[in-house]
Amino acid sequence: MFHRTFGCLLIVILAAGAARAKLSAAEVPPTLAIGEPAPDFCLPGIDGKTHCLKDYAAAKVLVVIFTCNHCPTAQLYETRIKQLVSDYQGRSVAFVAIQPNNPQAVRLDELAYTDVGDSFEDMKIRAAYRHFNFPYLYDGETQKVARAYGPTATPHVFIFDAARKLRYEGRVDNNPRPQYVTRQDARIAIDELLAGKPVEVASTPSVGCSTKWIYKEGSRVRALAKIESQPVTVTPAGVDDLKALRKNPTGKLLLVDFWATWCQPCVAEFPEFETMYRMYGNRKFELVTVSINYPDERAAVLDQLEKLHATTRNLVFGSPEIYDLMAAFDPSWKGSVPYTVLLSPAGEVLYRHQAPADVLELRRLIIANLPDDNYIGHQAYWHEAVYGK
Repeated sequence: MFHRTFGCLLIVILAAGAARAKLSAAEVPPTLAIGEPAPDFCLPGIDGKTHCLKDYAAAKVLVVIFTCNHCPTAQLYETRIKQLVSDYQGRSVAFVAIQPNNPQAVRLDELAYTDVGDSFEDMKIRAAYRHFNFPYLYDGETQKVARAYGPTATPHVFIFDAARKLRYEGRVDNNPRPQYVTRQDARIAIDELLAGKPVEVASTPSVGCSTKWIYKEGSRVRALAKIESQPVTVTPAGVDDLKALRKNPTGKLLLVDFWATWCQPCVAEFPEFETMYRMYGNRKFELVTVSINYPDERAAVLDQLEKLHATTRNLVFGSPEIYDLMAAFDPSWKGSVPYTVLLSPAGEVLYRHQAPADVLELRRLIIANLPDDNYIGHQAYWHEAVYGK
């Protein structure tokens, strides 16, 4: 009865969302035209202050950059943006970064290259972690400012002269991979304006993740509904199964979560692991949950897994000889749960923890160690951030 009722309700919600999406998609704004005045803004910053356009009136040049947390292209440009800000210190150039995405319009699988999403609180986390040296403002709630400027992707740069007329819009430079950059478009435009010259190349395309306008929220709802419609299973695991699991036969980065239904910290953190699986599952990442409950408690384990929509590979101890099963996976494990292990594709232990995991630390380790196969350079970004080299 629950599934039938939920299904009917979901159809109504999705139909309404689809209708709203069709109407709203047509309202995606055009990009601000060259020569137009800077649209006004007053937005909250991660520093706890409200930042307004008038606050930067003294600068000869104003650079407004629409960027975000989750986009891998935006991440690769963080260092270059920080360098721009540093290089123009004391030269009457003001920089402001604005996060335009509505967090509810970002699907979980769109977070496959990030440790955090695009919420205001997540912006604070990213800025602190990467030591941003510029104001970082949030426009994701109403997107009023983003609609006035019309950024197509992240990052998207808008550069204004002393009269606050738009003189350049587009990319930071001409290649997301720094080793292929041959033209630093934003830097050239700033220098031309400081020299009192017209900007020779005033508009360029900007490669990156599309702006997540609120109408895209329906896509997130549909993605979550698809996840929750998938079957949930649990399989008994013996000594040989756990020995094999420790060797990591998946060929992927493998996260193993040992838990129990009677362990409240385990149950409390379980959704975090499922979220990680939904974030990184389309990459070379696998999550296996292992309940240390006894075999005759399997029904209760399955019930808990269904409540948590655990669509991962789920195991339960297949023998009452629980210490033999624990030792089969890790002889050094003292037996407490939750117990979390991250294994490289070769079976190397990258993370081992006998307590609730630090979610941010674990996410960063995952993306720093995922194969750099379809976005070359991204792993290096995170490897340096996590390991300092």
